[in-house]
Formats: sequence, structure tokens, C-alpha cells
Amino acid sequence: YIVKNWGFPLNCTIMTFHPTMGEFSEFNNYIAYMESQGAHRAGLAKVIPPKEWRARQSYDDVSDILIATPLQQVVSGKAGMFTQYHKKKKAMTVGEYHLLANNSEKYRTPLHLNFEDLERKYWKSRLYDSPIYGADISGLPGQFPGL
Repeated sequence: YIVKNWGFPLNCTIMTFHPTMGEFSEFNNYIAYMESQGAHRAGLAKVIPPKEWRARQSYDDVSDILIATPLQQVVSGKAGMFTQYHKKKKAMTVGEYHLLANNSEKYRTPLHLNFEDLERKYWKSRLYDSPIYGADISGLPGQFPGL
């Protein structure tokens, strides 16, 4: 896609990467490599895991991991002019975040017919709902086997 007049390169393409298992196991280093190739310019990239990689079977052991700075995404504006910013929230564990996401009417996934319906509801709610993201969680090597 092309972004004009916002300080971004005129031609931003979303790059695709195919790391080896060794590269994938040192993902922070691989992210640095991706950025050295310019992947960060588009704001996102597609990473296809190696064929031998398997997703973890369960997430039962992650409840005590600390989300040091959860971010609440706030959007305001009208008439086609909108501002978005991130408001820092107090620290919480992944377990507390899970409870917030599943037991709160405000943050629970809305009833939907299909993914298109869910996406429509998400964008429709952006001006009056402010989702909370548990981003930038660091872990020690080996702390998350299978990731």
C-alpha cells in the first residue's frame, strides 16, 4: 500500500520472512535482523515459522507472567479527524489480564456470526471502547518452550 505525506516512505510493503528453527528460537535477534532489512518501515511484517516448529499445547503456565505496562488504546475525534494514543495502565499478571478479558462485559469478545461480523463490530466500537493490550512482554530464553 502507499502512504503519502505522513513522514513514511512513499512505498511501504509488508515483508515476509521464513526463519530457520535456529533463528526462530532466538526470536529477539531475528526481530533485529528483520528491522535491519527494513521490515519496521511498514509497521508490521509476516513471519512464517519453520515447518518443524510446533505451537505450545497449553498456556497453563503463563498466569504469573507480569505485564509491566498494559496499554489502553484511546481514540477520539470526529468528522474524519481522529487521534489515537496509548494510556499506560497499572501492571497486571497474564492471569489478571485473562480474567479482565473474559469476565468483563466491556472487554469480552462480542457475540458474532463470523470473522467479518466480529471485525465490523470491532471497528464500530473503536470510538467508545478502549481496548487494553498486554504488549511487549519479555521472557527469559527457555521460559516459553514452543514459542
